[in-house]
Amino acid sequence: MPATINGKKVAFLATDGVEQVELDRPWSDLREAGAVTELVSPNPDHIQGFNHLDKGDRRKVDKTLDEAAADDYDALVLPGGVANGDFIRGDQRAVRFVRSFFDAGKPISVICHGGWVLIEADAVRGKRMTSWPTLRTDLTCAGAQWVDEEVVTDNGLVSSRSPKDLDAFCAKTIEEIGEGSHRRR
Repeated sequence: MPATINGKKVAFLATDGVEQVELDRPWSDLREAGAVTELVSPNPDHIQGFNHLDKGDRRKVDKTLDEAAADDYDALVLPGGVANGDFIRGDQRAVRFVRSFFDAGKPISVICHGGWVLIEADAVRGKRMTSWPTLRTDLTCAGAQWVDEEVVTDNGLVSSRSPKDLDAFCAKTIEEIGEGSHRRR
């Protein structure tokens, strides 16, 4: 039986261009494990998901970045998608939001291109992690130790490469949220 994280509040940070399965699958698995999930976005109202390059479904935003604070959540999930990752890292409110989770030692899970915002937040230095392969150089230049594995955990930071890793990513995310806060170096 999978771990439960009853009542834990988890922010999903995403915008237009999010890889839909990387938002929907962890959202569903975390809710099934008992978490309360909220979609936080720079966009008010809705965001547009994508299935690689094809438009997917629209998702309702629960809170904008101006309304959300890391203190309101137990953990953060950063789904991927090339456009999503690029738009999120370019928004200084998003960078500050992510950095505040890192500074508080709260679990952060990131998949695919979601790692770009961690680079902008200076939250990868000295961390062992993985990502979509094209982020390898970006992460390495920012001080991360990049590895090609389905899921990597480093002191509460969970990372995976792509949708094919979602089983391991979701299980490890639930486990880390269940363990709670971590000290970060």
